[in-house]
Formats: sequence, structure tokens, C-alpha cells
Amino acid sequence: MEFKHITVLREQTVEALNIKPDGVYLDCTAGGGGHSALALESITYGRMICIDQDPSAIETLTNRFDGDKRVTIVHDNFVNINEIMTSLGYEENGADGIMADLGVSSHQLDTGERGFSFHKDAPLDMRMSQRGVSAADLVNSLSQQELQRILFTYGDEKFAPQISRNIVKAREQKPIETTFELADIVRDSVPAKFRRDGHPARKTFQALRIQVNGEIDKLETALDYMFERLNVGGRLAIITFHSLEDRVVKNKFKKFCEGCICPPEFPVCVCGRVPKGKIPFKPVTPSKNEIEENSRSRSAKLRVIEKINL
Repeated sequence: MEFKHITVLREQTVEALNIKPDGVYLDCTAGGGGHSALALESITYGRMICIDQDPSAIETLTNRFDGDKRVTIVHDNFVNINEIMTSLGYEENGADGIMADLGVSSHQLDTGERGFSFHKDAPLDMRMSQRGVSAADLVNSLSQQELQRILFTYGDEKFAPQISRNIVKAREQKPIETTFELADIVRDSVPAKFRRDGHPARKTFQALRIQVNGEIDKLETALDYMFERLNVGGRLAIITFHSLEDRVVKNKFKKFCEGCICPPEFPVCVCGRVPKGKIPFKPVTPSKNEIEENSRSRSAKLRVIEKINL
């Protein structure tokens, strides 16, 4: 199946990178190639490195950019950006711009067998790389306490105790194998008056997806590596879709922009710390028109940081 994805904040993200004709740019979640294709319109002799962990995305990217010598396609997770760039001949820094869209793609949501959506009955999978431990493995093996922690930490689910307890109770009768089975358990665990504000399984599915793919832990590490790999003047653009990952990005960017950390009573700076980055503009959110055209963009937020010192 073709990897279809409606690119979110496409123009704003690419514009934020200040594309140079001979620059080196990385699309760390290249997906269907929407952001990369727009960036390539401004790249003449430079290089676009398209990274994705999803085999379906790699197939689509290969077909889309086949024969384009400016494009290098890498099947990997962006947390391995250091190894990727080193393997391509960049020992230090090397990137004039890096972007990453942290959302689940339209293709992943709409492809039933991937198990990301509670709207479609499918095997309970949720693995972006299609390798490793699945969501079904987690719900059928983790303790009630661990399931509760995951739902509360990654989904901000206030009914996590009831949901985790009912998951354990249900799997004692038979393994929980499909998205609809899990969605039904969640629905029955949430009081009726709280089911009116969207689907009650949304937070549970989000939390399990984050846990299955190690999204937050990988993001923390990857942001350090991405910023480190920027040349001075280069920009890092990250699109987030929920408050947890947005908080991680916001705090990391704040840390990169932090200067002297000496106590205020010190007459002069002795730490020697200077800001390594600056925030060129406030976070960008989708326009009303974009939200109307693509409701999944509603929660998107673009944050950008520019590197000013090594």
C-alpha cells in the first residue's frame, strides 16, 4: 500500500529552515516525503537525507525520489542520527537544517493492520518499525501497576487504575489481541458522562503507542544529538502533537539557550557557559484552513531553534 500522509505545517516548517541551495538537510521522519519534496525545491547542489524507521515509508521515499542524486534515504530511527551522519561522511556537525514530525502518519492510522487506531478492528500492534514488542505483548504481560503507570504518565489518563485493572481481568479470560477488544475494555472502564468528549480509548492508545515505540526516551536523546549535529546558523524544527512531547522539546530548547549559570552573587562569570541557541520566533500552530482540511493537524505545534555557538 502506498504511504499516504497529509503533511502538517509543511510550508512553515521548510521556511523555518532557511534553505540554502548548497546546504545539507535532514528530514528525520520523512514519511511520504512531503516536507523533503518542498525543501528540495530550494536545494540545487546540496543534500537531503531522508530518515524513517517505517519500511513502508522507505519504499515510498525510494519510489518518489528515485534517481535524485541530492537525496539519500536511510532506514533507521532518528535517535541514531550520529551514526547515520558519520556513516555518510560527516564526522562533526554537518547539518544546515534538521526537521522532525513526531506525529503518527495518516498511513499508519489508516492502515488497519498496523493497530494504531481504535476506529478500526485490527491486531493490537502499534510498532512504527514493525519490529520488537507490540502493544498486545504489553497489555497481556505487564503488571497492573506498570500498565497504570504507562497510562497515567504517557496518556494523562485519570481512569488509569480502572482501565489497568479491567485489562488484567479481561486477559485472565483470554488474551487481548485486537484494537476493538482493548477499546471496549477502556470504554467499559470509563463512566458514561466522560465518554462524550471524544473516544474514551484515545489516551490509552496514545500511551501504549508511546511505550511500544519508546518515543519519549528516544526524543530526549535525539534532540541532544540533532542540535549537536547542526552547523552554527543551522536550525532545528520539531513538530509535536501532544503536551508530553511538546514539553520535552520546549525544555530542551530552553536548555540549549541557557547562558551563565553562576550564582547571582558572583561578581563575574566563572562557569564560562554561553548560550548555544536562540529561539527565532514563537511556536507556530496550524491555520484554521489547515485544520479544516486536515483535522489531525489540530494539536500540532512547530518549535524552532537556531544554533549560534558550538
